[in-house]
Amino acid sequence: MGAVSFPGVQRPSSAIGLGCMRIRELDDDAMRGWYAAARDVGIDFFDHAAVYGSRPHECETRFGDALHLTASQREEITLQTKCGTVAEGPYLDFSYDHIVSSVEGSLRALRTDYLDILLLHRPDALVEPDEVARAFDDLAAAGKVLAFGVSNHTPRQMDLLATAVDQPIVANQLQLSLGHAPAVAQGFAMNIEGSEQALVADGGGVLDYCRTKGIAVQAWAPFQAGRSRGVFLGSSDFPVLNAAIDELAHIHEVPPAAIAAAWILRHPAAAQVLLGSTNPARIAEAARCAEVTLARPEWYGLLHAAGYRARPGPPPSSARSR
Repeated sequence: MGAVSFPGVQRPSSAIGLGCMRIRELDDDAMRGWYAAARDVGIDFFDHAAVYGSRPHECETRFGDALHLTASQREEITLQTKCGTVAEGPYLDFSYDHIVSSVEGSLRALRTDYLDILLLHRPDALVEPDEVARAFDDLAAAGKVLAFGVSNHTPRQMDLLATAVDQPIVANQLQLSLGHAPAVAQGFAMNIEGSEQALVADGGGVLDYCRTKGIAVQAWAPFQAGRSRGVFLGSSDFPVLNAAIDELAHIHEVPPAAIAAAWILRHPAAAQVLLGSTNPARIAEAARCAEVTLARPEWYGLLHAAGYRARPGPPPSSARSR
């Protein structure tokens, strides 16, 4: 499996990571089986958030309590968590006090002395970059956080943070998949009259911005078609896209999930795919993306099958049945 290095983090991490939002559904034995299945296929990156669960730090606590990692086992993995989303609000809070208290809660819940990476979870419109900078400085100086990043941030929001924050932003976690690829597709539609694809609604140019700044893109929901349309992989609602995926899966002799993940990782900005699955079999299938490097015609063919176009002209057949 490919690897990605984050400035400040002591060891490279796997290009496939596991999101931990759903692990509260697992009992301790299932949790240990899920973790072992991930480690068996080379996955060593685990993504949390303080807000995951029905109460603050619930999923982090389940992870820490069920696994009881030894010091040596802890050193073999990368733990990332996110702060800033306040479930009780709901609102966002990037204040110094909230960031620091959230990290302290995450450390206790995960049973660890340090976090490899801390992300700011969704943009806070009331952010004061000086407060973020002070929190990051204190957490880094105390050895409690090794590296920092953001989630779901636009280029301008990252520029705003950079006016005060000295630490490099090492990652931006974005929703990206064949079923939800506006961050890719908008770049093709610049100045194309009448193209909905040209509308910039989620931070135009964010992938190119991350490339120029050395910020690793972490793709969440890799098998979903947006938040309201569900999973596209294997769904009868997306016949054209699934036919194209299945054809390449047959050619490369890998499961369809591996093709969907390989499409993301073929983009130069995409450093990681974060799986939300708790199914060991699905995790193993997706991890086989390491066996595939899509050729340009294959990559663009999937983009077209998803309903996007890469140049002016009639749009390709929609990936979703009408």
